Amino acid sequence: MDLKHILYQVADGIATITINRADVLNALSAQTVSELDQALAAAEADDAVRVLILTGAGEKSFVSGADIAELTKVDTSAGTRTAEFGQRVFRRLETMGKPSIAAINGYALGGGCELAMACTIRIASENAKIGLPEVTLGVIPGYAGTQRLPRIVGRGIAMDMILTGRALDANEALRIGLVSQVVPAADLIETVRKTALRILRNGPLAVRAAMQSVDHGLDVGFEHGCRMEAKLFGLLCATSDMREGLAAFLEKRKADFKGK
Repeated sequence: MDLKHILYQVADGIATITINRADVLNALSAQTVSELDQALAAAEADDAVRVLILTGAGEKSFVSGADIAELTKVDTSAGTRTAEFGQRVFRRLETMGKPSIAAINGYALGGGCELAMACTIRIASENAKIGLPEVTLGVIPGYAGTQRLPRIVGRGIAMDMILTGRALDANEALRIGLVSQVVPAADLIETVRKTALRILRNGPLAVRAAMQSVDHGLDVGFEHGCRMEAKLFGLLCATSDMREGLAAFLEKRKADFKGK
């Protein structure tokens, strides 16, 4: 991959993707989103990668939003194409079957908030600021922010955030469930890495199935979701991983899952 605005590293089963435009607070230019798509495709195709970590370069920003200079040049058709492409890239992250953790190390505004919401888990530093300020610029969120935010925090709070454009501090984001943890900035990456390693200790088939069951249930409703859960539970009961997990528990040892 020829990446100029993205850093991509793989170690210990974890792919770390860093938006690397600290001079502009990691704003998402069209090229950056395209490079992010390449990095996500590589992580999706790599069997050695089981968890992703996404973060921003520097100490001030996860992703500050869209590249405003580029937005000034788009018309209706270009704007629609831009939004649709970003939606596809973020949807790839959300649906690849590998859990992702957003390490929110500062500003996560606009597209940055939308990128974080496409991740499976969000962990923020104490200095994080999270919001969708697009209406203050005369537009609306375009990377599925109007769809994911109400699913995460509820319609009322989502409408408040989207229509006012206000940014939340880390503690308020934690209170409403937009992030799951808030930690000191110095501890953020280590906390995220520990979370990733904890996921890696679990059965990979079970992790994938759990994500599929939750996402499916949110889309189709409770009864259909329960049927999917039962189906996936039954399929896992026939796996070597389940037999290994049960045996390890009974024998008081660490499970050696093979993903089979």
